Parts: sequence; C-alpha cells; structure tokens
Amino acid sequence: MPTDQSSDAACAARSTPPPLRLVFWETTAGCNLECVHCRRLDVAHELMRNDLSTEEGRRLIDQIAEVGRPVLVFSGGEPLLRPDLFELAERAKNRGLLTALATNGTLIDEPLARRIAAAGFDRVSVSLDGADAATHDRFRGLDGSFDLAIRALNLLRGLDVSTQINCTIARHDMDQIEDVLRLGEHHGVTAVHYFLLVPVGCGEQIAEEQMLDMQEVEDRLQLLANLEDRTQLQIKATCAPHYYRIRRQQAKDRPEKKAPAPAGRHGSLHSITRGCLAGTAVCFVSHQGEVFPCGYLPVSAGDVRNQSFGEIWRNSPLFAELRDPGKLGGKCGRCEFKMVCGGCRARAYYQFSDYLAEEPYCLYEPKGRI
Repeated sequence: MPTDQSSDAACAARSTPPPLRLVFWETTAGCNLECVHCRRLDVAHELMRNDLSTEEGRRLIDQIAEVGRPVLVFSGGEPLLRPDLFELAERAKNRGLLTALATNGTLIDEPLARRIAAAGFDRVSVSLDGADAATHDRFRGLDGSFDLAIRALNLLRGLDVSTQINCTIARHDMDQIEDVLRLGEHHGVTAVHYFLLVPVGCGEQIAEEQMLDMQEVEDRLQLLANLEDRTQLQIKATCAPHYYRIRRQQAKDRPEKKAPAPAGRHGSLHSITRGCLAGTAVCFVSHQGEVFPCGYLPVSAGDVRNQSFGEIWRNSPLFAELRDPGKLGGKCGRCEFKMVCGGCRARAYYQFSDYLAEEPYCLYEPKGRI
C-alpha cells in the first residue's frame, strides 16, 4: 500500500497543483431516507451532531474560493435538512463559485422549490435509481420516494432551474439505463449522470448482491456511449473512468463517432471528460471537515478543522500520488489509455487495499503501447 511519507510524493505535492474543478461538500450526514447503499437513519442522525458549523462552513467556502473557482456541490446526506443551507449557498455565490445542489428531492414542495430557485443554484440534481417507482423506492427505502423525486424535478423545471438526474448503476436497475434517460428527456432535465456503484463503506455491504461483473460493466458503458450520440441531454458516466477509453476506441474504430472533447473549462458544470479525477481536479469534504480524493475513497488528505483547505489541496502527499499517472500499478500502469481513464482509485482500494492498483472492474487488456 502506498504511504503518504514518501519524499518524492512530498516534493511533487509542493509543485503547482492542477486546477480545482469540483468540490463535493457533504454538508450534513443527516438524511430522511434509508438507501440500501448508504447509512442507517439512526447512524446518520447521530453523525450529524458533528456537522461543520455555520461559521466553519463559511470559512470552508472562503478557503475554496481562494484556491480557484470550482463548482461547489452542496450534498449530503440530504442537504435540505441543513437550516443554514441557503445562507451558505449565498456566500458561495458571492465568492464567485458556481453552485449545485444534490438532493433526493423528496422534501421539495412548491415553497421550497421557490427558495431553491431564488438561491440561484446553477444546477440541481435529483437522485433517481430506477425508471419506475418499484425499482427506485426499493433501493431508496421509502415508498413514494420516486413520485416525490419526479414532483421535485417538475417543480424546479417550472421555475427555470437547470435540473439533472443522478442514477446509480447497479444490478437492481442495470436494464433501465435507457429508460432513465428517456425519463429525463420527458421531464426536461439538462443532464443525466450515471454513477457506477463503488463497493466502499456501506456500499461494500451490498457489493456481492449489487455489483456488476466486468462484462456487464463494459456492456452498460458501451450502451451509454451509444445513447450519448442519440440524445440532446448531457450524459456523464461517473466513477466509470473506463467509459472514456471506450469512447476513444469507438472514435478510432468508427471515425464518424467523435471522442469526448478535452476536459472542460475551469469551473464548468459539464464537459469534464477525463476518467478518474479523484484528488486531481475533484475532492470531497466530509460533514465533519475531512478532505478525501472523492466521496468513495476513504483515505484522508487532511482536515479543514486543523488545516486550511488550500494547504490540503496544494500539499497533500496523497493528492500528489494520485496526480502522478506514473505511479499507477497493474494493468492500469501499462495501459495506453491511462491518461484518459486512470481506473477508479476507490474500487482499486476496495479490491486491493491500494488506491494505486489496477481497476478491478475493467476487462480491457492493455496493448502495451503507452
């Protein structure tokens, strides 16, 4: 397992870091649902006692703005349970950050939709883990949650808020990928982001039941690539970096198909099209202030209660290792697509206890030409 003590990593960490594009802030551990891939409600309610305070949240926002102009995603838990959410969102806007809200949608009624619209979020994502009520509600642990999520999307779109569907790809909905996209088209969303399940933390408990095998993953990512060419919506495969290898293979084999454009402009809400961005352009701040490469890689880079966010982003030895593709091991290290893919570092950690090991859910065998 790599350590954060290596002198070469420490030296690399002191170099100029890459532009910060996305910060996911778990504003609270509290939630009103009991999803099968997440915490139990009693655990969540106990953990939320240690959420960053309002003043700590303000300080975090200011420190992020000092580093760059990324998209700041207010997530959770359920961020709408946080009473100071709109105050913090206003501060982020005033500091020049793009803001997004990631919600399960079940709490959004007409008055709350109007508050969200007035807050000026650049994007609001609503989770839909299935194209029908039975599939989604079973995964989310609440009967009626599908209908409430659809209501939220419709209310927000009626107020001209840019909306997005977030969908977890797992065994329970593996055959509903296109149906979810069509649902998004029907309800006027801007984007559909598909998240390939990462078996870390609570997700590990359902890995045996819910994880797709390598061929199933490949097939679903091929399907996504084909759907992307047939829709006006923005499609993004998240926690599925091998998607970008597939797109480039398609562009080579079928010249009429275009490979994704280079990673989008600094701070863009879309077109961030490289594979795994954990610790390189993206990071995750937990509800109690720990900074992780992403929300699924449980290796801490620091704590904003003890260090500034900028210091962590610039100087973390962990981030330095993740920013160096030459450190990738196994077939990821020798793959000719490693600069556009890089493999999921969280799944590597799950499988091998080594975040620099090869992606365990990729069937591609490198040709050895880097």
